[in-house]
Amino acid sequence: MSKYSMTGKLIAQPGKREELAHILLQAAQGLEDNEDCQLYLVNLDENNPDAIWVMELWTSAEAHAQSLKNPSTVALIQGARPLIAGIEPIKLRPVGGKGY
Repeated sequence: MSKYSMTGKLIAQPGKREELAHILLQAAQGLEDNEDCQLYLVNLDENNPDAIWVMELWTSAEAHAQSLKNPSTVALIQGARPLIAGIEPIKLRPVGGKGY
């Protein structure tokens, strides 16, 4: 089974980036006990006042998909949707490096 990585650029509605980042950090906190999630890092884009980048590393794509079925995750996603103006997901296949 190969690991699964995804980086996503989320564009917040104007003036809503901090609120969206707060929800994403709640999602990260909810993953603390999930051993399949090896990285969930929320980053503010210094060049775009509405952009947030989220970097994820999972033990597998299946583990990532399963995490999206968690009721608390579903609730956070529903709360975040009105704050999001756009999403650009980038799916990656990690091959090695620190943290791998």
